[in-house]
Amino acid sequence: MAHAPTNVAPTAPTTRFSAIVGRLSEASGAAAMLMLLAAVVITCQMIFVRFVLNYSTVWQTEAVVYLVIGTTMLGLPFVQRRRGHVNVDLIPSMLSGGRRRALMLVIAMLTFAIAVVMLFYGFEMWHAAWSRGWTSDTVWAVKLWIPYLAVPLGFGLYALQLLADLIDEARREA
Repeated sequence: MAHAPTNVAPTAPTTRFSAIVGRLSEASGAAAMLMLLAAVVITCQMIFVRFVLNYSTVWQTEAVVYLVIGTTMLGLPFVQRRRGHVNVDLIPSMLSGGRRRALMLVIAMLTFAIAVVMLFYGFEMWHAAWSRGWTSDTVWAVKLWIPYLAVPLGFGLYALQLLADLIDEARREA
């Protein structure tokens, strides 16, 4: 199966850990893509049911919202692996190689720290919903632990990808 070309290919992993995390990030990206596709299909179905058949819809809007949030969370590690985040590189382009690398490492460590904080609080939110049996306040009454799981899972995989990137960068020659 051919993959769509990207502007920047992922760097070659330098450790077995990086290779495994890379595969997890790619799988996460595939899951995010399928969730986005499902959200689009459900939206089309909802439009057809509402405006062509003149029936009411119950679950579609909520499902689409949760799928798009899940897509965003599970897409984080994939986008990091593919270097697809929007970059503003004015300051790094003005620095020498060593200083540019140092800045990149500091920013990567700060980003990793933020991802770990989000993982912690996302896990707390998920656990509260799971242990207390929270459901949404809609007719569908979805068990909230299911969509909330995307937050700790996405940020956990994102933190792993950031850690793998940090390890790979630290092992490279300056």
